[in-house]
Amino acid sequence: MLSSTPQVLKVLIADDHELTRCALKFMLMRHQFLELVGVACNGKEVVEKVAKERPDVVILDMHMPVMDGWSASRIIKHQWPEVRIVAYSSVEVDKDRALAEGAVVDAFCEKGACVSKLVEVIRSLF
Repeated sequence: MLSSTPQVLKVLIADDHELTRCALKFMLMRHQFLELVGVACNGKEVVEKVAKERPDVVILDMHMPVMDGWSASRIIKHQWPEVRIVAYSSVEVDKDRALAEGAVVDAFCEKGACVSKLVEVIRSLF
């Protein structure tokens, strides 16, 4: 039986902190099954990039300017329900909110977790 999981997963990173975006790019792109297709620094930009790049997974900071991650995730899931969203936040209350709003995000990963944990979360979605 053939797997429906793509061999290489297209990843889009959305975070308003440049250092976080750069660190995630560096750490995630060391994994051969992940391909970076874009980065965004606010919710409006991530929605635009999802429309253009059609990633398999979005690593989405929930607290960004212009449009927060919650609003962006609702738009993404409404227009592209096949896109998996990992809520990425350092705020503990966001984990409960992310899990309660399962239709909006597919998984949660706390900022500061080791990269292997984030990779494990991404793998678990496919």
